Amino acid sequence: MNKAHPAIILASWFYSGFLKPAPGTWGSLAALPFGALLLYNDSLPVMCAAIAIVFAVGLWSAKIFDQQSGTHDNKSIVIDEVAGQWIALIPALLTWQYILMAFVLFRAFDILKPWPISFMDKKLGGAMGVMLDDVFAGIFAGTIILIIRIYYDG
Repeated sequence: MNKAHPAIILASWFYSGFLKPAPGTWGSLAALPFGALLLYNDSLPVMCAAIAIVFAVGLWSAKIFDQQSGTHDNKSIVIDEVAGQWIALIPALLTWQYILMAFVLFRAFDILKPWPISFMDKKLGGAMGVMLDDVFAGIFAGTIILIIRIYYDG
């Protein structure tokens, strides 16, 4: 595998996916500062555009990563965690408590994979399957944060 290839760099989110153990957790952690910066000053449209771009780049880079590594959904591919983590951050309001909650909930949903996340993970092939399970994990985590915010913050 050519680790200098732009697709490898992006799929591993600037090599954070090569960190051990738990590369998905490292990828999620590496996504947090970028996500917080994108949300700074309530720039929701910018965040949504960035998520769409990362998703599209993830489809391209995950496919190339899998081709070069001879695997499917290689553990070092973490650009999917970036998209999912950013989705979970949307309702977090840039407070450390909600950012921590977004991280923990996203990782829990990504690891435990309740339905329909498990369906996306197991039934969809190729790069789309790589990306969509994390998108759904982010949606689940973000929804819980939003419910908590509505209940506690009014």
